[in-house]
Amino acid sequence: MNPLKAFDIQFVGLKLGSHHYEYKIEQTFFELFEFEEYNSVDVKISIQLEKKATLLDLHFLAEGFVNVNCDVTNEPYSQAIQSEFSLVVKFGPEYNDDNESILVIPQGAYLVNVAQYIYELIVLAVPHKRIHPGVEDGSLDSDILKTLEKFSPKGPNDNNSDKDTDPRWDSLKKLLTDK
Repeated sequence: MNPLKAFDIQFVGLKLGSHHYEYKIEQTFFELFEFEEYNSVDVKISIQLEKKATLLDLHFLAEGFVNVNCDVTNEPYSQAIQSEFSLVVKFGPEYNDDNESILVIPQGAYLVNVAQYIYELIVLAVPHKRIHPGVEDGSLDSDILKTLEKFSPKGPNDNNSDKDTDPRWDSLKKLLTDK
């Protein structure tokens, strides 16, 4: 049995109007896509389906947490995510998903699988540069941060660059300031 079958939304037989679907996404969902960048996932997906006579209007809302490793310290932390996405499903002669917000499915189709859209919604909601909140506010106590501070380049005031400069450059610097 296909594990992504749970994300099939069967729209044949639904009355015209609004219908609500909810999914709880965990790490096992990403294992189905062989995506291993997250330590753990706890995201709630709400889908509002508006069935109309000639099309389906789907509105996705993702809220939750994704546990990832910091790009600076490699410390794991929970990154809050919240994202929305709208998809219009139309009926046509053949399947076409070239447009990111319009999906064309064959006339005889009776369901739409939303797993790929949920996957992309969560992956795109996580920032590209992941920085632990403790790094930004200075509250994280990590050996890696201490090592980075030890080997970080010093500013021009920190080292004695005035004593190490060539006197010929000093006279050239005077030309820039004397105008």
